[in-house]
Amino acid sequence: MTQRLRQALCSGGLILHYQPIINFSSGLSCGAETFIRLQHTRRGLIPAAHFMPIAERSDVIIDIAGWTINTACAEAAGWPGHFSIFTALSSRHLQSGKLVQQLLEALSRSGLPPERLHMEITESMLLDENDDTIFALRALQGLGVPLALNNFGTGYASLSALKRLKLSTLRLDRSLIQNLSEPSGLAIMRAAVQAGHALGCRVQANGVETAEQFHRLAEIGADEGQGAYFSAPVDAAEMAAMFTHG
Repeated sequence: MTQRLRQALCSGGLILHYQPIINFSSGLSCGAETFIRLQHTRRGLIPAAHFMPIAERSDVIIDIAGWTINTACAEAAGWPGHFSIFTALSSRHLQSGKLVQQLLEALSRSGLPPERLHMEITESMLLDENDDTIFALRALQGLGVPLALNNFGTGYASLSALKRLKLSTLRLDRSLIQNLSEPSGLAIMRAAVQAGHALGCRVQANGVETAEQFHRLAEIGADEGQGAYFSAPVDAAEMAAMFTHG
């Protein structure tokens, strides 16, 4: 599989899809999260969950991540200036020593302002006791690239850990959204939104699937959200068409 992924990188067999992120106040798209797909001759588009865990066990993830950043910057540069791109950062890529250079090259080549590229980090990165990890994350911020904490609510990061870095966005895990119909679930979500705002973060809800979830999230003050209720991930051409016709 690792060799197949390297071949896909060279032959154009990897593509990016983008799932729009919706601003709850305006109802308009304000950004998108990247999703990588592998083009297979017989099986069609293969989701990342089927091959990225394998890639992350080898250095091929560094090349894939570099390609993802470069492609996302190049495509997003032609989209409206208010529109941000969110892409996940792996620990192996962060520790490779190549990330900063890849970012500098992608931003320079595309002309995309760094504040429009948000790197999604995990709670484990915040909890990493290796000072090199925090140093590397701060180096990204030094380039002007914002950091978003992904899947908040699934790990063990305390509020004190969240203060180790200035985060732009707190992205709430879909498991929290799925429990919104229960009083306890709604209370937990409200507390998470309030905590995010207290830390100076915008709060995004991941996995919004129904109108009820959307309205509840808007009522308790969540800023943005993404999920099947708004749009499935689309390719770059479909994303560009949204701006053209929207």
